[in-house]
This record gives sequence, structure tokens and C-alpha cells, in this order.
Amino acid sequence: MPRIDRSIWILFLSGTAASATVYALTTSWEATFATAVAGLFGVAMLFDALERRAAFMFTRGQPEPAKRPTENELDTLLDALPHPCLIVHRGRIEHCNDAALALLGRHIAGQDVRLALRHPAAIDLLAGPRATREPARIEIVGLGTAQQSWEVDIQPIREDRLLVLLFDQSGRQATERMRVDFVANASHELRTPLAGILGFIETLRDPVAGADQATRERFLTIMDGEARRMQRLVDDLMSLSRIEADKYRAPDQPVTLAPLIEEVASVFRQGQNKRGQDVVVVPLPPDLPAVRGDRAQLSQLLHNLISNALKYGTPGTAVTVAARPLESGMVEIKVVDQGDGIQPAHLPRLTERFYRVDSSRSRAMGGTGLGLAIVKHIVQRHGGLLHLDSTVGVGTTVRVELPPFAAGPAVPADGRSLAGPAKSEDNVTKAQ
Repeated sequence: MPRIDRSIWILFLSGTAASATVYALTTSWEATFATAVAGLFGVAMLFDALERRAAFMFTRGQPEPAKRPTENELDTLLDALPHPCLIVHRGRIEHCNDAALALLGRHIAGQDVRLALRHPAAIDLLAGPRATREPARIEIVGLGTAQQSWEVDIQPIREDRLLVLLFDQSGRQATERMRVDFVANASHELRTPLAGILGFIETLRDPVAGADQATRERFLTIMDGEARRMQRLVDDLMSLSRIEADKYRAPDQPVTLAPLIEEVASVFRQGQNKRGQDVVVVPLPPDLPAVRGDRAQLSQLLHNLISNALKYGTPGTAVTVAARPLESGMVEIKVVDQGDGIQPAHLPRLTERFYRVDSSRSRAMGGTGLGLAIVKHIVQRHGGLLHLDSTVGVGTTVRVELPPFAAGPAVPADGRSLAGPAKSEDNVTKAQ
């Protein structure tokens, strides 16, 4: 039996017993009636007290109803979000944060959502009788600039209100396009020499054409060149992959430039290419400080720059290599050739993978289109600056600025490197 019912019965029986006792002692109906009324009043008081106590115990265990945020609290919450955000109520923009105002304009507050998002799919989900009551996500193009792509995330909230979040997908899509272009270019660069080799093999298998010794020697020479071209391409792709893998690990070893430059120059002078004799190393200053770097990567950087200068410089002209300390504290490496030069329109794209000013000439000279891309990534990892200066009919100068070595921890090589995409200023390009 519940506690409340038991207490009431006890009090009721006690009142009845008291009334019977009073009647037995007094034989007065008036006194007995008064005692019975007093007992009933006591039962009522006890019942009310117990009911209040039970109600209090029940409500104390229940959570308090959530308070709705005030207008100022809601605006503060939305402004804390880094992405553009809107709250739409029955087709009108009720609240929006600063990021949304910067993207869509200051005039959108309190206006019809169709003035802010001029996109049919978004309007169908946010305004009119077909407004969504379920979470939805779409992609739209054209907000901000014509090339920007946005993901619109719509979440229904209380009282027919919709929370609209906009996420900029332009960077992700640009990265995906770069990946697709890279795979397509790499496949094309490998497919071309491979197709040539397969064609020559088919010819050499012919009993008539393959029997001629001169033809065989000529075809085998071409096949050897194409195979070595593919090998250079694979080597450059592997080098680029290794450099990008170390992108966020800054080099921390001192590298003395004077012996490194002489070592790379001697490799070209002792090679089979007679142009290697045109490499001239300017006497380096005795106070040239060591740089903080990776010696193997800096050797590859010098090799790529000198190789490009020899390929595209006029035969018989000098390719000058120099190094000096700068007033800014950086150490500069400079490679200068004398040749046709490069048109200013091409300078901003020279460090792109597989970009060539003259594709046929580059392939004929054994170029892979990755040399300057590798240079750019090496400079990025070393926290340096890459400058490309060229004058048509005079030649091209490539300057690399590297930080000097100093005792202490290396500066982390984060993604915000100084050697980014090239930017053209007349005939000057700075990748920084």
C-alpha cells in the first residue's frame, strides 16, 4: 500500500476511534460530531501536505526547460562561426553573421533570401511552399566570384526556421583539378616515348626492314634516347615526391656553398656534353656564410638550374654561377645564361609541372618539364625566395635566396612557404 494511502487510513481510523471513545465517555452526540469533524479536517490537512511533498519531489528531479537564446546571444554565436551563416524564416533572412554579410552584401539582413542566393536549387529549398523540412546539401557556383564553388548545408531548426551554412569548396576543387591535370600530363609524357619504342620494335621485327644494319642502328639509337627520357621523367617524379614528403620538415644542417658549387660545375665540365665547358663559376667571397639546408637537395637545385641554362643558352656563350651574401641577411645563388630569353607572359607559369615555353624544343633537348618545379619545392622547403628575371634576346637570370645557418632550432617548414607560385612583374618573376 502506498505511503500516502496508509497515512490517511491510519488518521481516519484514529479519528473514528476517538469519536467512539468520546461518545462512550460523554454519551453526547454534539461532542462526538465535533471530534469526527476534527478528525476529517486532520485527514484533509495530512493529504494536502503529503500531496505537496510528492509534487515537489517529482518536479525536483525534472530538468529545467531550456531557455531560448536572446537576439544578442544568437548574433554572437553566429559571428563566432568562420563560415558564412544565415537563419532563414519563411523565406526571409532573420539573422546572418559577418562572414555572410562580407560575401553576399550588407543589404541582405532582413531581406528575402532570393536576393542573397540567386540560385534556383537553393531558392526552392529555402523559400516558397516547397521549402525543405529535412536536412539538405547542394553545391552552387557564382557566389563571390564566378569561379568560386560553395557547398550549401541546410538544417531545419525550431518554428519553420532554417540554418544555412556555406562552405567554400574552391580550394578543394582546384586541388582536384591539379591532381587530374598532373596525372594526365604525366601519362602523356610517358605514353609518347613508349609509343615510339613500341613502333620501332614492331619495325625491327619485320624480316625486311629489321635486316638492314643501318636501319637497326638508327632505330636502336632512337629507342635508347626515348627509354632514357622515360627514365629521366620517372627519376624527376620520384625526386619531386621525396621533396614534397619532406615539405614540413625543415633542413637543419649547415651547407657550405663554395665547394658545393664547384662540385656541381665540375660534373658538367667532365660530362660528355661539350656545353659543360661553358660553365663559369665567379670567384666567391671568402665571407660567404653557410646556409641551413639539405646538401643533396641543394646540389639538385644547382644541377637543374645549370642544366636549364646550358640547354636554352646560346651555344658557345658562358653560363655564369655566382653566390654572395645580401644586406637582408640571406645568401644569394645566381645562375645567368645568354640566350633567347623568355616572354613575360610565360614567366608566372615556369614553375608549374610540365609547363614548357617551347614543348618540341624542350623534349628534343631531353627536358621533362619538371626541373623548375623541383627547384621551387626545394626553395619552399628551405624557406627561401626564387626570382626569375628574363629579357628577350638577352638571356635569363635565376636567383635563389636562402637563409644562413645559425645555431639553434630550425624554423618549421610549414605550408606557408616563401617559394610559392611565380608572380610576374614586367620581366621579373618572384616565387615567394
